[in-house]
Amino acid sequence: QLYIVESGGGSVQSGGSLRLSCAVFGFTLEGYSIGWFRQAPEKGREGVSCISASDASTYYADSVKGRFTISRDNAKNTVYLQMNNMKPEDTFIYRCAAWLAKDTAQALCVNTDYQNFGTWGQGTQVFVSS
Repeated sequence: QLYIVESGGGSVQSGGSLRLSCAVFGFTLEGYSIGWFRQAPEKGREGVSCISASDASTYYADSVKGRFTISRDNAKNTVYLQMNNMKPEDTFIYRCAAWLAKDTAQALCVNTDYQNFGTWGQGTQVFVSS
């Protein structure tokens, strides 16, 4: 059974930091592309950051560039999202997804077709207070 568990969410003040973790189970992370998405209740998902397994490219949404960093540890089957200098507008549920897709990181994050398949976690809540 393939599944993903996100952790590391919580409450933080504006300017603070959090590190989210995306642990995958039932499959080996190596060879999979990974993305972090965020979503507010009853609203669409935004691709925050993705990392491609096919060309090792990374993508960041303009809203998080320079503040968030995605990384992966294949040995631990875990992907991380380091979030620094956080803002109240970063308050969302953050979800992780994995695909056996040969595409660029930008395509994975921006092309909404990718949100219709792959393996997704349940998400972790992040709240940033002003």
